[in-house]
Amino acid sequence: RMGKRRCVPPLEPKLAAGCCGVKKPKLSGSGTHSHGNQTTTVPSSSSGPLQNHQHTDGNNGRENVSDLTLGPGNSPITRMNPTSGALSPLTRPNGTANSTKNLVVTAEMCCYCFDVLYCHLYGFPQPRLPRFTNDPYPLFVTWKTGRDKRLRGCIGTFSAMNLHSGLREYTLTSALKDSRFPPLTREELPKLFCSVSLLTNFEDASDYLDWEVGIHGIRIEFINEKGVKRTATYLPEVAKEQDWDQIQTIDSLLRKGGFKAPITNDFRKTIKLTRYRSEKVTISYAEYMASRQHCFQNGTLHAPPLYNHYS
Repeated sequence: RMGKRRCVPPLEPKLAAGCCGVKKPKLSGSGTHSHGNQTTTVPSSSSGPLQNHQHTDGNNGRENVSDLTLGPGNSPITRMNPTSGALSPLTRPNGTANSTKNLVVTAEMCCYCFDVLYCHLYGFPQPRLPRFTNDPYPLFVTWKTGRDKRLRGCIGTFSAMNLHSGLREYTLTSALKDSRFPPLTREELPKLFCSVSLLTNFEDASDYLDWEVGIHGIRIEFINEKGVKRTATYLPEVAKEQDWDQIQTIDSLLRKGGFKAPITNDFRKTIKLTRYRSEKVTISYAEYMASRQHCFQNGTLHAPPLYNHYS
């Protein structure tokens, strides 16, 4: 039942994706995309959680997610050291240090997203390019707010982008252009959490059940009742957070992708499914501030964040 493995998605036009629906390519020379009116997902009040990759309970947009997210598989948690502003990996729950392969995603990536958003909201020049890798990856940037971590914006792309420009672009797209929410404001900054997800290990599944809950994210392609091809995705954590089995996940994803006809097993068999994994890290605004102590005095920014702590 092992699918055919690909390191990255096949070459295709750059697509902006909501957390459960991929948008049509924007026909412009800028190459930028937003979560605007071109989305292919169609909300349904009876189809469960909101259309995002960390879905809510469908009541008031709330969800229960820990402040620092342990990604699928062996993804480590990363935290800030408030006294030094440095970043340090958390140990495993059993007290042993992380001995798995080195991950690409780091908390510095979330800090850079906060830098970009902060500078935009306060009218500062954009920060210098960061020191972390600029290798290309498909990516998502997610914003949540408050103690209950309500979703505030989430947009990404399945086309591999260089991380420096990709995170900069999708920081602002997810914060300001997610059509489900009004643009983020500077007053909301103190309550924000930022997550960066890098997507890896794309594989063509042999059928719609050829994936594991809690391990794989899934992207489906299907033909809707009007004969139009649609696509939709859930990141790896969604099904597990919602306590869904495979069928429930597939059916929810079909609804979020705009399929409104009755869902039969025969129809599920027509789905083309791609499975993937992700590396994810989440930090709070307070942790971001702790890492930028050299830029802030009495809560006021005196200079744009310049990544001095990397020097």
